[in-house]
Order: sequence, then structure tokens, then C-alpha cells
Amino acid sequence: VTVCGLVVLFGGWRVLWLAAFPLLYMFAFGVTISDRIMHRVTYALQDVSAVGAYLLLRVLGIGADRGGNVLTVYDQLGTPHPLNVAEACSGMRMLVAFLALGTAMAYVGLPRLWQRVLVVLLGVPIAVFVNVLRVATLGLLSLRDIAFAAGDFHHFIGLVWLVPAFLLFLLLIWVVRNAVVETEDTIAQGET
Repeated sequence: VTVCGLVVLFGGWRVLWLAAFPLLYMFAFGVTISDRIMHRVTYALQDVSAVGAYLLLRVLGIGADRGGNVLTVYDQLGTPHPLNVAEACSGMRMLVAFLALGTAMAYVGLPRLWQRVLVVLLGVPIAVFVNVLRVATLGLLSLRDIAFAAGDFHHFIGLVWLVPAFLLFLLLIWVVRNAVVETEDTIAQGET
């Protein structure tokens, strides 16, 4: 309220209207979520990541078991390699990042409100899917060396998966933008 009041004071109502999206964006993604809500969402994402990575590893033919949020990946000799899907591996940071990225890209790159809302909402499954791929990749790499699942390399894998996730996001925006073909009649109706 104070920031909006200062914008009106120094720039007027027109400037407030022009700055509405940046201000809302700042308030939406610049404020910390309460711990109570954060823990509920984080635990749910933790479970989704563990179950998704377990299923993906099984589809790939890798021996794996899941007990809660602990994945146990078995090598060819049957040696177990436990992998804890911790609270930090829930994908919450990736989810918030993709919601922020999707909101900014949708606002700048899409003309219609329904397209913008669709892209922002589809940022959630993209973030969850990429996090499942990240956890499954760490499970596969733990077969080679358990040290790959921790430390700096653990963070590096997260960064590596951001590139295909961003490309997937760009593909999604391209599909949504090209989902509607404007004819001369709809262009004329929009001008009148």
C-alpha cells in the first residue's frame, strides 16, 4: 500500500496504472510465503518427486524401491544405493522460479489473457516434471558414484536441467501463441 501510495504521489494515477504489473509481480514473487503453507506444499512436492522418480527409474529398467521419500536404487550386482529426496529436493524453488518466469514471459509475449493464464498455470507441471527428471538423474548417477548425489555436483545437475526446462517453456509459449489463428474478421472486430 505504501509503495502504491508513493507511486500515486510522485507520478499520479496514470503512472500507477502503467506500473501495476511490475508492482504486482514484485509483491507476488518478492514476498516470502509463510512457513505453514511452505511446508505443506514442499512436503507434497517432495512426495511427487519421489514417486515420479521411482516410476521413471522403473520404466527405464533400473531396480528401485521407494520407502517414503527415500529412493533405493540397485546396481547390476544388487548393491543398494539410497537416495534421500530431502526437503531441498522438493522442487519448490524451481516451481517458484518457473511461475515467475512464466508470468513475465506470458505478460510480455502473449496478447490474450487466456493465453497468459494458461502459460502461467502450465509452469507448475513443467517445474514438477523437470524436478522428477532431476531426481531420477541423480538416482542414475548414484549408481556410478554415490558422491554424485550430494555436494556441488548435485547443484550442477539442477542447473543442467534448467536448460531443457526453459526450452520446453519456450515451446509451450510458441504452441499457445500459435493455437489461435487470427482471420481478417477477428482483426477487424478487435479494431472497432
